[in-house]
Amino acid sequence: MRPIALLLAAAMLAGASPPERVDLIIRGGTVYTGSAAPFVGDVAVSGERIRAVGPRLPFAAARVVEARGLVVAPGFIDAHTHLGGQLRSDDAQERLVPGFLMQGVTTAFVGNDGGGDADVGTVLDSARARPVGINYAAYVGFGEVRSAVVGEADRAPTPDELTRMRAMVATAMCQGALGLSTGLFYAPQSFAAPEEVVALAREAAARGGVYDSHIRDESSYSVGLAAAVDEAIAVGREAGLPVNISHIKALGVDVHGQAPAIIARVEAARAAGQRVTADQYPWSASGTTLAAALVPRWAHDGGRDALLRRFGDAAVADRLRSDMALNLRRRGGAESLLITEGRYRGQRLSEVARTLALDPVAAATAVIRIGDSRVASFNQTEEDIAAFMRRPWVMTGSDASGGHPRAYGSFARKYDEYVRKRRVLGLRDFIERSSALAADTFGIADRGHLRPGAFADVVLFDPAAFAARATYAEPTSLATGVRLVLVNGVPAVDEGRLTGVAAGRGLPQTPPPGSCP
Repeated sequence: MRPIALLLAAAMLAGASPPERVDLIIRGGTVYTGSAAPFVGDVAVSGERIRAVGPRLPFAAARVVEARGLVVAPGFIDAHTHLGGQLRSDDAQERLVPGFLMQGVTTAFVGNDGGGDADVGTVLDSARARPVGINYAAYVGFGEVRSAVVGEADRAPTPDELTRMRAMVATAMCQGALGLSTGLFYAPQSFAAPEEVVALAREAAARGGVYDSHIRDESSYSVGLAAAVDEAIAVGREAGLPVNISHIKALGVDVHGQAPAIIARVEAARAAGQRVTADQYPWSASGTTLAAALVPRWAHDGGRDALLRRFGDAAVADRLRSDMALNLRRRGGAESLLITEGRYRGQRLSEVARTLALDPVAAATAVIRIGDSRVASFNQTEEDIAAFMRRPWVMTGSDASGGHPRAYGSFARKYDEYVRKRRVLGLRDFIERSSALAADTFGIADRGHLRPGAFADVVLFDPAAFAARATYAEPTSLATGVRLVLVNGVPAVDEGRLTGVAAGRGLPQTPPPGSCP
């Protein structure tokens, strides 16, 4: 006789009411709820929701997962990704997002860095027709809005254009956008004055949104790291909405060691009553394109076609070359740039230069002419990474993009490298900053916590085996150590293997009453 049947029979013989029946119990694991001290106990799931969490739950279950020695946690929430295209792909396997599921990530934000589609309603609804493996919330992107109205030019919008841009943001917020994202480092967003950004951010603020920013300068390219952080904080203060600094870092040789000063700025704003947070990925290399890393912003005026013409323009050749050389120095030299796609994939810029018998700037120009390849840019120190990571307002975000192992390994690496090996964080801190902090900061209802009534987004992992396998040479290797992942109560990973079930959904945010037509 099966254990559940024995339990029911014993209860009837004793004259007691049979125990409540649930769909699944994760039994005897070390449970981290997202908000309370860990304990050894159970998590019971009925349908898409958590029924109960406790030391020894008195339920019968259709299935019991024995979790002794394993960690039970809320499904992880990735606060910064570039998965929008993947989640809307024609390829059903790609839409599963296996690299995320195998790390226990059950929810992701898309549309970051100003790249969010202004038609947020269509983005969020697409999962109905094209099922996805994880849940996702979406930003409206400043870059998409500005490009649609102003184009690629280095100029301010006219009053009419600004009105149209504001209306686009308002509409996107009413369709369920999480807030407004910007990528002010990147052209043409870099051409916008702070006042323009504030005007659009006010539309998000009026509808309960947040301001998420890849700040104008993470290094010494233009205004400098400190001034760029100040600008992000000022946008939030003037527009009246929470601020999240994307992938916080001190990028490049000119700003190494500045993490404590940046932390002090953020914490001063928080002490003054502002809601300011940040996300961070646990890698010393950022990911961008070769042109974004090296070509000065002025040369991007008018888009790629205009840039290519400038490469052949003798009138600006010396200035362009000088500025590219300066940016290469900021990045740490040609050896610090690893090309991750295209003809020269897997080679450092220094290697390409030797192959082409060119100096590094000329080699970079030659590569950009072919196509603006993505690069891994090794530009951060471990001391700065650890300093930011320790702050209680810094959550986990992968900045997932092609060619970089962070898409397949950020959460697993953060645990393995910075919890187990370096002891920068404790296990509870890692879990809460990878789940509850994002849910609470961004108002993702009923997720990020293991508690009765919450959606059953749950990860079960082996603390001795959870680790990233993705590397810069093999960036798509799946992580190890995850045993079970539930997405809305449905097993997406079971016994360490993908089930192929797509149980995710779009997560529209609800604007305050009266803020939308």
